[in-house]
Amino acid sequence: MHAKVISLNISERKGVRKKPVTEVELKENFGISGDAHASSEWHRQVSLLAMESIMKMKKAGLDVGPGDFAENITTEGIDLLHLPLGTRLLIGNDVEVEVSQIGKECHSRCAIYYQAGDCVMPKEGIFVKVIRGGRIKIGDRIRIKN
Repeated sequence: MHAKVISLNISERKGVRKKPVTEVELKENFGISGDAHASSEWHRQVSLLAMESIMKMKKAGLDVGPGDFAENITTEGIDLLHLPLGTRLLIGNDVEVEVSQIGKECHSRCAIYYQAGDCVMPKEGIFVKVIRGGRIKIGDRIRIKN
C-alpha cells in the first residue's frame, strides 16, 4: 500500500477542529495558505496525524474522524512516529516538507479535548516545515525522500 493523503483540514483560529477541504496550497517556509498555524516564525508550520492513530481512538469508543484533532494532513500508510527529525517527505507532485517536531506538549485541555474526550495529537502527531511549496489534494501520494 502506498502512503497517501486521506484528508486536508484548515482553520482560521487555533485550538478548534479544522474544516475539511479538498485541496490546499503550501507556501515555502510558511505552511498552508489560510490556516491559523501557518507562520514563518516557527517550525510547526503543518501538522500531520495518521488515520491509524484516529482509528485507535475510534476503537476506544470516541466518535472522531479526520480533522477532529486539528491536524492539517491526515495520512494513511506511513509510520509518522518513527520518522527521524529532518526526514523529508514528498507529497503529490511538487511539495517537499521536513519533519521538525514529533508530538507536542499540551499545556491545557483545548476545545478538541473537550469535544473528542481525549487528544491523540500530542502523542502521535508530527509537525513539518515547508521546504518546497505547491498544491496538494486528497489522495496524493506521500513518499520519503532518499
